[in-house]
Amino acid sequence: MPHENDSTINELISQMTPEEKIGQLNQFSASPDLHPDLLRQGGLGSLLNASGALTGQGFSDSGNAEISNHFQKLALESRLKIPLIFGRDVIHGFRTVFPIPLAQAASFNPELAGEAASVAAREASACGIKWTFAPMLDIARDPRWGRVAEGNGEDPYLGSQIAVATVKGFQGDDYAAPDKIIACAKHYVGYGASEGGRDYENGEISEPTLRDVYLPPFFAAVKAGVGTIMSAFIDLNGMPATADRRLLTDVLRGEWGFDGFVVSDWESVRELTYHGIAEDDAHAARLALHAGLDMDMVSGVYLNTLGESLQQGKLSAVELDEAVCRILRIKQRAGLFEQPFTDPAREARDTLRPEDRELARQFARESMVLLKNEGSLLPLQGFQRILVAGNFIHARSELFGAWTPDGRAEDVTPFDEALRQLAPKGTELWFTEAPDMALHMAHQVDAVVLVVGEHPIRSGENCNVSDLGLPPGQAEFVEAVVSLGKPVVLVVFAGRPLAITRQLAQADAVLYAWHPGSEGAAALGELLFGQASPSGRLPITMPRATGQVPIYYNSKNSGRPINRDALFRTRYQDLIPKPLLPFGYGLTYTNFEYANLKVSQETLRGSLEVSAEISNTGSRAGVEVVQLYVRDLVGSLTRPIRELKGFQRTELQSGETRRVSFTLREEDLAFTRADGTWGVESGKFHVWIAQDSQCGLQGEFRL
Repeated sequence: MPHENDSTINELISQMTPEEKIGQLNQFSASPDLHPDLLRQGGLGSLLNASGALTGQGFSDSGNAEISNHFQKLALESRLKIPLIFGRDVIHGFRTVFPIPLAQAASFNPELAGEAASVAAREASACGIKWTFAPMLDIARDPRWGRVAEGNGEDPYLGSQIAVATVKGFQGDDYAAPDKIIACAKHYVGYGASEGGRDYENGEISEPTLRDVYLPPFFAAVKAGVGTIMSAFIDLNGMPATADRRLLTDVLRGEWGFDGFVVSDWESVRELTYHGIAEDDAHAARLALHAGLDMDMVSGVYLNTLGESLQQGKLSAVELDEAVCRILRIKQRAGLFEQPFTDPAREARDTLRPEDRELARQFARESMVLLKNEGSLLPLQGFQRILVAGNFIHARSELFGAWTPDGRAEDVTPFDEALRQLAPKGTELWFTEAPDMALHMAHQVDAVVLVVGEHPIRSGENCNVSDLGLPPGQAEFVEAVVSLGKPVVLVVFAGRPLAITRQLAQADAVLYAWHPGSEGAAALGELLFGQASPSGRLPITMPRATGQVPIYYNSKNSGRPINRDALFRTRYQDLIPKPLLPFGYGLTYTNFEYANLKVSQETLRGSLEVSAEISNTGSRAGVEVVQLYVRDLVGSLTRPIRELKGFQRTELQSGETRRVSFTLREEDLAFTRADGTWGVESGKFHVWIAQDSQCGLQGEFRL
């Protein structure tokens, strides 16, 4: 139905021909061979500036103001002068590249994620981009899936907090502002549940799990005002998301009140024929439009078939007008009718600013996770000679991660150079990429830093793996160096949690650096040499072996749980049942103790306070990520063994103690009940204030 504030848009729609209406529903790639008459005739509503960097790999020079202004000028030669909206994959930074989204989640710092999105919006808008296909809000429980790098991990609460911050960072209070862009929450919904971690595969998700786990980050984004939504490739429970009217219309618009527009993923409208629910392109287009899919990304199916379907009476004119209205509404809110062009001079002053690079360095520092520090080997102090070895010692663009078409290698200080700049005075650093040379040189040094892991091309879209171990040859390299008896620090670059069980046991210290972005080398150097302390925590469970996935902290208990003292319980015969490291885990260069848990009242009515004393018992200042978990002990449907309900980054000086308090509200305990409704149920709950999802001080209350 027309929106109450759409009078101007409705007037415009009343002047449009069917061809002009259909034109607004199409997005094509901004390629040089795009025929200008298509734009002059109002045949497109959007252009996708992504040529040369498909699926997030490689650099593309198509994202600039000159290209956008050129195509916009053609569009404004059309009869009704409706501007284009330019979209691009601005996933974790533009020219200033921030850590991959999975690493951003590891910071447990949504505010910082919002600041990074704000920087990306300023830089992208300076280059003519007004719409980003981010944030990716897919919950992912299987790290074999390459796109786990793009999301916020396995937890719906953490994912929702980052969703809100990122949407607000991209869009601000008014995305018509020249330095803001429209966000697009993707991939709606369930894409992270693709079978076997294989991209584009089908998935099966029960309704309670869909409602309680996969939908919450999208709901949070909608409530934060996200302008657009992207449907997922996935065939979910037998219905491809691109044609799922229940999800795209009944839930998204009916239940949640979303009034922006929905765009398909790349060619997914046409792919309805491959799924086998559409007999041809025209049928696919009708199914998608009826479902509530407003804009067809690049397949051309809407453009080529909807006109004939309308003439034949197979397409509802009301549904067509509704889709056009939603697209024009977002263009109007984005200020494109008043300001369709971008000042090319903005790029020089609004990209790669020094303060933005410092923010990228801070984010990289806060995202890295210290997994082990035997004998307080880190920070590296008091060593005269240190060998740094591995494939990444000269890394520049290799630090970016997937989906960085606008990052440039020349903007990055190489890893070895950054370490030289940050090493303590009197420390001699040796570097080599060659394993044989490393083994030779290791005899002559006091400590070794091994830099291993995944190249960015091994993560991202359709970069799925069947084996979560280190890439070929790296495990043998680690073993050979460790056998020499020198103190060994293992640094891991990766776009996913890897199964590094043996390497974690072998190395004296392990620092998980993810793909940390433009300033990742300097951030890593600051942590290695003690100018800063690690504070990241795992946003996704680390498995012991590939065969252990999917493994996630908020699982169900089962009738024969792993902690039950019996032979017949859920387990593998050849593997310890617990993960290598749990969700929420991470160390720093000091120690924290938790004591004196208090629950403000025995029964929750409205809200209650849960608090504990956190003490820094080490010799250095440090940041602790204090986490709040609950468990609903009895429900009308089975409930997770723990659920994250809050977290606080708390900085404490050496010897300092502080009481950290959380407010737990009745609505925080709501879930999808056996009758399909959403709400709470009375009963007994356990509550923890903890360092991670497997430990903590335990209390209880009743609701």
